[in-house]
Amino acid sequence: MVSHRFAKPASEMACGFDSHPFRLRMSIFYETNNFIVESHGKPEIDRLDGGHIKISPKIEIIDRTELNPQQAIELMRLTIVVGKAMVIGMKKQGIDIGRINYQDNGNWNKSLHIHLYGRAINATQQKFGEPIIPGHKDNYLPLNEQDIFYIKEAIEEFFNKEEYSNLSWGLNQI
Repeated sequence: MVSHRFAKPASEMACGFDSHPFRLRMSIFYETNNFIVESHGKPEIDRLDGGHIKISPKIEIIDRTELNPQQAIELMRLTIVVGKAMVIGMKKQGIDIGRINYQDNGNWNKSLHIHLYGRAINATQQKFGEPIIPGHKDNYLPLNEQDIFYIKEAIEEFFNKEEYSNLSWGLNQI
């Protein structure tokens, strides 16, 4: 059975700080048996433009071809739920996300990880409908604790629905 639990609050995470006193490098805020969900500390999308979340396996996996069937299903379900939760959570913060861009990366970090880029309709830096300009800029702010709170809340609500249950997704064997 896949279990879900919230990680510690961002303020309690042992992930360290970079040169900006309020900017976390990475903040793990949710995890399943096999994956972690993090707020990217050096986002490629500013939180006001929609935000940036990263999903990674807990163990070293080079790419999706190394996932077993249960892990692949778990990852797909998690990306769907986190994407939907991101839209809901950011809307509560007054940020209207029109789309989530999902990107399977492994260019600099040679391990599988999925980036979720929120694309806010009223974005000013990474404009909605235009391709993302890759790379972090110092003025891009990561998700804040209130953003993360609302996203976590929505994740839990989705996982409490039958539609996203382990049984509905064939994950009762984990």
